[in-house]
Amino acid sequence: MNRLATASSAYLRSAAHQPVHWYPWGAEGFAAARSESKPILLDIGAVWCHWCHVMDHESYEDHGLAEFLNVHFVCLKVDRDERPDVDARYQRAVQAMTGQGGWPLTAMLTPEGEVFFGGTYFPPEDLHGRPGLRTVLERVLRAWREGREGVRQRASAIRSALDRMREGHAPGTVGAATLVAGERQMLAAFDEAFGGFGTSPKFPHPTALRFLMTRWADTGSSRTRHVVVETLLAMARGGIHDQLGGGFHRYSVDRQWIIPHFEKMACDNAELLRAYAMASQLFDDPECAATARGVARWIREVLALGEERFGTSQDADTGPLDDGSYFTWTRDEIAAVVDPSDLDLALRLFGVGTLGAMHHDPSRNVLFLPASAAAQGERLGLPTREIERKAAGFRAALHQARSRRPAPMVDRTPYASWNAQLAGALLAAAPVLGGSWASDYALGTLRALRRDGPEPDRLAHASAGTVGLLEDQVFAAEAAMEAYEWTGDRDWLQWAGDLMERTWRDHWTLAGLVDRAEADGEGLLATPVVQIEDAPVPSGNGVAAQVCARLAAHTGSAHWKERQRTIIETFAGSAPGMGLHASAWLLGADWLVHEPTLLVVHGPQGDPLAESLLDDARRAPLPRKVLVRNHGSEPLAGAPLELATLARGAVAPRGLICLGRRCLAPADTASAWKERLAEAAHVARAVS
Repeated sequence: MNRLATASSAYLRSAAHQPVHWYPWGAEGFAAARSESKPILLDIGAVWCHWCHVMDHESYEDHGLAEFLNVHFVCLKVDRDERPDVDARYQRAVQAMTGQGGWPLTAMLTPEGEVFFGGTYFPPEDLHGRPGLRTVLERVLRAWREGREGVRQRASAIRSALDRMREGHAPGTVGAATLVAGERQMLAAFDEAFGGFGTSPKFPHPTALRFLMTRWADTGSSRTRHVVVETLLAMARGGIHDQLGGGFHRYSVDRQWIIPHFEKMACDNAELLRAYAMASQLFDDPECAATARGVARWIREVLALGEERFGTSQDADTGPLDDGSYFTWTRDEIAAVVDPSDLDLALRLFGVGTLGAMHHDPSRNVLFLPASAAAQGERLGLPTREIERKAAGFRAALHQARSRRPAPMVDRTPYASWNAQLAGALLAAAPVLGGSWASDYALGTLRALRRDGPEPDRLAHASAGTVGLLEDQVFAAEAAMEAYEWTGDRDWLQWAGDLMERTWRDHWTLAGLVDRAEADGEGLLATPVVQIEDAPVPSGNGVAAQVCARLAAHTGSAHWKERQRTIIETFAGSAPGMGLHASAWLLGADWLVHEPTLLVVHGPQGDPLAESLLDDARRAPLPRKVLVRNHGSEPLAGAPLELATLARGAVAPRGLICLGRRCLAPADTASAWKERLAEAAHVARAVS
């Protein structure tokens, strides 16, 4: 066993048996490189990453290659989920050299941590014109020994390129035209044939879909609605969506959404849950609602740890030579589960033997839906409901059979940022999901995050782990805002404000919010990273702007509004041109350009009418919705004077709505409240 045997990271522990003398990230490895004057091999990966496991098996478990590495290099291994700050810096460095990034990330460093060569996956030996890892290592070693000055010059050039990247953001002003331009860029990237954006590989971009849905709610554009709905339904029917267990795989390798990379990520599914729940409310779409419930079921059955926390991911494979066998099916495996009289129908409904066939083994198939239930019924001469009933029966039987297979590993590490993302998404989606599990578990998760933080206004990324990451702070603050609107408990509002005050104090620079509170440590950690791109999660700056906007709406404080404006305008000269990849920023800009929609439900705690009004308010598909549960004693700090007066004078339950400074007539009955909510949607569109 090497130094990784006692690591807290599941990915690092999975390499503990390897003959490579790995160091975890830290001072010890860098000190060894300096004292021995050796180059560093840096490997960044994740436990869910298929090609990370392949490279581990092919190269790092090979004793000959390991001996070469141990003699000539100092080897560092990093879990990108545990250290997103390390990953962000070295991904940028390798991308500056090669134009590509991803995992596994393979980088060669000086003993000071500066990059001079890098790439992603390398085969063990030269293959198809691609150099193998042994060839790369020999070339690097030769350059290190014979041309040390050239190596350092190359590292310096890469550092300069990183500095230019960091200086690439520009300030500017924001207006309605900013949102229109962002929307147009996204629509221009739409794949008319198969939905989604671009060709292949294809990623879901759920934050972009939420921005487009907000635009549709404001404008009623049929084109925007078409792009959103076609994309959501194409993904829901594709192989990227686990048709049996719910939840989404990370991305599709093909344009049609059929063949995925099979890992399932907490962060991806949190954002997709928000998107599908939002679509089900906006468009009253039952397929989107069912998909959202399926995502929540996977979160509950696979990621929930039973102790108010969530795990991180579900692996793609069960071993290094596997490729999705847990999730795929042969015809014979399906025949062993489905009644013979229904076999042909099951194969047809799930596309078996067609585009879902795996390239490495065409007998194995990814299950997907080639057409809607209505279209399948029309082709087969069967009622839609009969198709749906049959498909549900097939799903249940196949899911039960699959549960008896050896399952891919679940990383049970409860990272703060992704736990907060899941909690916030479950609260946002709770009106669509039904029942109380989503809201109860989400609130328990947030209580645990708050209780276990090293300080009341600061979070640790993991137990006894890195402290001071922007993503932990802003996702927790966003989830706390959801908790406040769900419960009406002002302690959540206070915590959200405290988190954001600490965030501003620790992370703000004139260039934006940096990803680490302390810009020190080994290697490139001293380099500040200010991210506006949504990769792989919504950008911390974009989420922070949205949270500041919501705090301003709830508190009436110009302090938060000014901070929101500062964040948005800091990037306004460059972010609009990033389109899809700056969607969180665009959502923050939307809150700046348009006034919020304020909904107040007034009435005693537990009053049946007040609770009914609250349920309807939660389900209302209104853009920039700010929901307040007022029991009569709290001042409405962020409300227009007219609304505050109406609420203060209320005795019986009533619902009140203001769109910016324009307030609608109060509603004192359930039917009148539904009319006001519908009216608010029309007014919002007219104002926009």
